[in-house]
Amino acid sequence: MAETRGFDDRVHRELNRNLVALLAGYAEGEAIRVSDFRHILATRGASQAHTIEVLTAMGILADDRPPAFDTWLASRLGGLAPAIAAQARRWVLVLRDAGPRRHPRKPATTAAYLNAVRPALLAWSAGHDHLREVTREEVLTYLDGLRGDARIAALVALRSLFTWARRDGVIFASPCTRIRVGARTLPVWQPLTAGQITSAVQAATTPQARLCVALAAIHAARPGQIRALQLDDTDLGNSRITIAGRTRPLDDLTRRLLTEWLDHRRARWPHTANRHLLVSKHSALGTGPVSAPWTRNQRGLPATLDRLRIDRQLEEALACDADPLHLAAVFGMDTSTAIRYATNARHLLEHGHAARLSASPPTQVPGPGITGDGYLGSR
Repeated sequence: MAETRGFDDRVHRELNRNLVALLAGYAEGEAIRVSDFRHILATRGASQAHTIEVLTAMGILADDRPPAFDTWLASRLGGLAPAIAAQARRWVLVLRDAGPRRHPRKPATTAAYLNAVRPALLAWSAGHDHLREVTREEVLTYLDGLRGDARIAALVALRSLFTWARRDGVIFASPCTRIRVGARTLPVWQPLTAGQITSAVQAATTPQARLCVALAAIHAARPGQIRALQLDDTDLGNSRITIAGRTRPLDDLTRRLLTEWLDHRRARWPHTANRHLLVSKHSALGTGPVSAPWTRNQRGLPATLDRLRIDRQLEEALACDADPLHLAAVFGMDTSTAIRYATNARHLLEHGHAARLSASPPTQVPGPGITGDGYLGSR
């Protein structure tokens, strides 16, 4: 396992020490429970994941850890009135596991629904013990304090909760009946200024941060797509890169940053078996991608990776006179997304924002490993 994963000597010794301690008194037929050793390993700062993986492969592990979703759910229901918390828990489990004439929702969707209604439930728990005590006026009062997407998300989630409660006999009538969601007003994205882009590039001080910025700002790659990139997706010989199944030419800047990162990766983790392009000190010991929080650590940048991606697509929309067919062909967008960017760009063109953008000078891309003649995209 150490050879195939590229473990260094320290990780190898640590794993052997943990296994010796756990298996010294092991008798055939016994099962080792995670609860018996997880706290001990945690106090030592040792990796539980590798130990659990080995014991699982040996067929002697009893994983008695509570499901992560249940632990999260209990924490989110804290502070609610007991009856309201119990009813909200039943609703969330129906969302996750499905029910009569209901399809199961993804865990992320289920979590978003609960997070949207939790502030309202906390407020109502101060004066109510049961969902049937909540009135239509109280729902309207709560929604009046919200605007935009927050109001829409809260109303959709509250409708789901009270619709389930009425069907399950928890309440007599839904207080959300005939409350209109209203038309959603989409934001008009503004182009980033040259100063914002320069600050974002200057703040990217590590090889992986610089590569992430280039992939987002030049190739409009989403953070999830950046995390999923494999080594085989890069073809330095032919100057090509494949992002989300679409092969694109490598510009000189991205090629230099990619080469810089690969040199750093080879020097830092020479024996890792992970085939993902980006690896961290944790993912280098396995085969999976870096975590989403690892990518979100770039949030310290003046402009986030998502904002840089949006700006790149908006820049292309302005350059092609808001042609949605061109955007769909270049970025692989679906029709609705391409139309949205085209509409946004047309609004900016009509109000003169694009003129100020085109008048700004090209943004130089400073930083280690990048010469002074490097430019970010068409800027």
